Amino acid sequence: MENVTIVNEFLLLGLTSVPELQPFFFAVFFIIYMINLVGNGAILIIVILEPKLHSPMYFFLGNLSCLDICYSSVTLPKVLINLLSTRKTISFLGCVAQLHFFHFLGSTEAIILAIMAFDRFTAICYPLCYMVIMNPQVCILLASVAWLTSFFYALMHSVMTARLNFCHSQKVNHFFCDAKPLLEMACNNTLLSQWLLSIVTGSISMGAFFLTLLSYFYIIAFLLFKHRSYSALRKALSTCASHFMVVCLFYGPVGFTYIHPASISSMVQDRMVAIIYTAVTPVLNPLIYTLSNKEVMLALKKIFRRKFLFKNCQQHH
Repeated sequence: MENVTIVNEFLLLGLTSVPELQPFFFAVFFIIYMINLVGNGAILIIVILEPKLHSPMYFFLGNLSCLDICYSSVTLPKVLINLLSTRKTISFLGCVAQLHFFHFLGSTEAIILAIMAFDRFTAICYPLCYMVIMNPQVCILLASVAWLTSFFYALMHSVMTARLNFCHSQKVNHFFCDAKPLLEMACNNTLLSQWLLSIVTGSISMGAFFLTLLSYFYIIAFLLFKHRSYSALRKALSTCASHFMVVCLFYGPVGFTYIHPASISSMVQDRMVAIIYTAVTPVLNPLIYTLSNKEVMLALKKIFRRKFLFKNCQQHH
């Protein structure tokens, strides 16, 4: 029987053990985090302030931007603090809370991306019924289901992890508290937790991914075989390309991390892959959506013009 220790805090091994590299990593992740806050914050403000963008597509885009701000805020501020400090610790409750919100927000993002694909499918394949199918009540209901389902899914992981006994090293082989490295440290039988992590997380992420692919398959098939319009297909693909890019950037690393079983050698790979979906993808989302979306760019220019004119009027008075 191994000695069970009461854990009050964990030690996060972080991104690098080389002290000389820590200021460089701090600068890189600080810039990434600031771009994320400004970019996604701008999209959120544009979607709220611009009446022309009060449509289902932009309602879900606003949800996605809000998620990206919260999602990276769960991990990156702690990463930045630890890169500057010598004692890279996190309290037990802080660790469980970080685990909960990471899975809660990540799962919500996966479902929202699938809903966004369904929204594009409805808009392109059923344009006359679009506003009836995707009415405001349905949009709010779909978003609520995504947020609530993900909250209870994450609660399952956080409760199961909080109940574990830790008898191995309290060094978390990651830069944030995630389920896999914590299960590696537990002295309980973690077979059920490992199974739930792989099956449930895999089902949510891959299920949402296949629903997204199915929506695009129907869009392409509809425009090629039923509508027989190559110009409409090209327009639809240009509209959906940005969403598909975000989908691939998000689901690829998530699938790689959670579907295969944990091992000591895989932990280093998981840590590298985690950088993509915790830091890189939330930054790319606003860039991909704004630079490829004429309506968002026009709304952004309109808001800036309005503020510029307002400032000029104030100066003249």
